[in-house]
Order: sequence, then structure tokens, then C-alpha cells
Amino acid sequence: MSMGSVGDQFTEINVTPLTDVFLVLLVIMILIAPLIDKSELKIKPPETKFAKKDEATKGINIDIDKEGQLAINGHYVAATDKQVVIDTIKKLVDAVPDKNALHVTLNADGDAKQKFVVEVMSACAASGVTKMRVATQQQTNY
Repeated sequence: MSMGSVGDQFTEINVTPLTDVFLVLLVIMILIAPLIDKSELKIKPPETKFAKKDEATKGINIDIDKEGQLAINGHYVAATDKQVVIDTIKKLVDAVPDKNALHVTLNADGDAKQKFVVEVMSACAASGVTKMRVATQQQTNY
């Protein structure tokens, strides 16, 4: 059995085990990818024990129900087109004199899908809204 001399360099790398690992990972990803549907993720609003309502400052209130229907300041927006939502929010933003103090309060149903919430958040950003907050649910300890 030849061990080589002391000054020889190791020049060959066995890539077969590395290739096997990558192929196994690829098969796992191919099998799992169809099972992941990000549009079906549920939103669980944060809960708080001691929340106070801030009625002194007025802002835009957006409610999202579990079917994805929007209510902006209590008025339902019938269209599901993103541009209509952007235009509606933009009108409300333009009506406020101090745009830096304007905030949007987003209140999503616990069964609402994440894609509806993300669409509303991106519509708010496209409308020029810089302050957004997510409404919390009050915990009941009774």
C-alpha cells in the first residue's frame, strides 16, 4: 500500500457524497414545495391585557374580514382591484392637512388570510402612508 511521499499534495476530491446530499435535498424540496401555499397562512392578531384606545388622534381605519372584504373608515370597498384600494386610501390621505401625523390602523379578522393583509399594507405604502399600526384584541381574563 503506497502512502505517498511527505511532500505530495492531495489533488482529488471525492464529490460523490456531496452530490448525493444535494440530490436528496433537491428531492425533498420538490416534494414539499407544492404543500406550501403562503396565501393560506392565517393571521393571529396580537393580544394585549391593558390596551387603551387612542381616540384623540384620528386616522384611517381599515378592517379586513375573513373573505378579504375591506372596510375603510367603516365604508365597504366593493372592488378587489388593488388600484381602487390605493386610490381610495390616497383620497383620504390627501384630505388630511398634516400627513406626518396621519396613521393607518389595520384591524384584520383572526381568520383572514395573510395575502389580504399584505395587499392592504402595500396599498397603504403606495398611497404615501408612513405610519401604520395593527389593532390588537383585548384578552379577557374573566
